[in-house]
Amino acid sequence: MRLRSRVAIWCGKLACTMSRRLGKGSGSSLPGRVARKIDPEILSVMSGMVREKIIAVTGTNGKTTTTSLMAHVLTQSGKRVVWNRMGANLMDGAITSFVQAAGKSGRLDADYACIEVDEMASVRVFPLLKPDCVLVTNIFRDQLDRTCEVDITCGQIQKAMQTVPEAKLITNCDDICSYTLAAGCRNPKLTFGIGERIADDMPVGTGESVFCPSCGCRLEYDFVHYGQLGVYHCPDCGLARPEPDMTVTDVVFGDGAYSFTLDGRRIESGAQAPYNVYNTLSVYTALYAVGGPREGFEQAIGAFDYGNNRECAYQIGGAHVQLYLTKNPVGFQQKIFLIRRDPAPKDIIIQINDTVLDGEDVSWLWDVDFSYLHEAGVASIVTVGTRGADMEVRLKYEDIASRLGRGIREAVEELTKRGSRNLYIITNYSGLYPTIKMLDDMQAAGKEGISQ
Repeated sequence: MRLRSRVAIWCGKLACTMSRRLGKGSGSSLPGRVARKIDPEILSVMSGMVREKIIAVTGTNGKTTTTSLMAHVLTQSGKRVVWNRMGANLMDGAITSFVQAAGKSGRLDADYACIEVDEMASVRVFPLLKPDCVLVTNIFRDQLDRTCEVDITCGQIQKAMQTVPEAKLITNCDDICSYTLAAGCRNPKLTFGIGERIADDMPVGTGESVFCPSCGCRLEYDFVHYGQLGVYHCPDCGLARPEPDMTVTDVVFGDGAYSFTLDGRRIESGAQAPYNVYNTLSVYTALYAVGGPREGFEQAIGAFDYGNNRECAYQIGGAHVQLYLTKNPVGFQQKIFLIRRDPAPKDIIIQINDTVLDGEDVSWLWDVDFSYLHEAGVASIVTVGTRGADMEVRLKYEDIASRLGRGIREAVEELTKRGSRNLYIITNYSGLYPTIKMLDDMQAAGKEGISQ
C-alpha cells in the first residue's frame, strides 16, 4: 500500500475518534470524508484488499436491513465482513466502513464487503467500489426533491451498472420498475420474487409505473403484495412478470413472524413484516449469485433481529413502545399494516420533519392511504416535528382525529403514563437516531428506578 493511502486511513481513524470524544456524532461519514481528501482513490485501494467478494446493495426501501442481514449470515459462516452498519450510504459513508475496519497498519482483513449505496450516489461509488454483485431491493418514489420520479432513479442505477459491466445484477422481478431497470442493463442477471400471496389483509397503497414499459397499456395484476409488487402482465403486448430464479413458497404467518421454504430450506424467521421476507430472499439470491456460503442459512436467519434501529421495541414506565422508521408512501403504508395487525388499543405519535435528510418536499404524505387507521383500534394520535401541523391536516382529510404536540419527549412521557400503554411511534429519518437515544435513556432510567 502506498504511503498516501496509509496516511488517509490513519487520519480517517483519528477523525472518527475525535468526533466521538467531542460528542459531534457517531463518525459514520466524517472519517471517509477526511480519508478521501487525502487520497481520492482510497475507496478503490481498500476495496481491492477484500479477499473474496464485494456486494453492493441499493434501491429505495430495505437497504440497511438487507445489508445487515447479509453481513450477519456471512459472519455466522465464519467470514470476516466489512459493512456500513450505521447506514451511511453516500460516498463518504462507504469509505468510512472500510477505514473503520482497517487495522493500525492500514491493512484490511476482510473476506467480504457488503456495502449499502444510495441510488443516486451509485454512479460515483460503483466505479471505485468495483462490486462483484449489485442487489437492487426495489424502486419506489422517495425524497422527491432529490430523486424526482422513479424513472430517474432507474436511469441513475443503469448508468452505474455500465461502469461495472461484469457485476451480476440482482433484481426483484415482482417490481415492474426493477424489471424495467434490469432490461436496460447488459450485466449478467438473476431475479427473485414471490408468486403467492403473503398477506391477505395488506393495505396496497400507491404503486409506481402501473403502465407497461413496452407498449404503454395499463398493467393487470393477478394480485399485489404492496406498492406495485406482485404478479403482473400486460393485456395488450403480453409482457409478463418472469418466473424468478429464486423464490419462497409455503409462506405462513404465525406467532407474530413469517416462516417459508427457500431453496429446499424451511426458514423460521423473526420477520414480522412481508417486506422482510423479500429482504431475506434477496440476501439468499445474492449469496447464490456470488457462490457465497449458504450452509447454516436457516440458523442465521432464525437468530437475526430485523429491528436494526428501524423497528425498535421498548418498555417504558410499564408501557410497550414500538418505534418505526418511514420515509416514503410505500414504507408508511407498511407501517400502517403492522399497526393494524395489532388488535390491542393503541396510541400513535407521528413525527414528520423536512430536513435535507428527510427530503424537504413532504407532499408524499398525500399518497399514503391513512383511512386504514379507522380499523386499527387507535385511541389517540399526536403529531410532532417540523411538519407536525401538515400531518395533522392530512389526517383531518381522512376524518381521523389527532392533535399537534409540542415535542416528542413530552408526547412520549404523557402517553406512556396515561395512554393505552401500547404506544407506536412513526418517524422519518432525521428524527430516528435522536428518538432512539431518547427512548434508550427513558428505558434505562425506568430500569434504574425499579432496581432502587
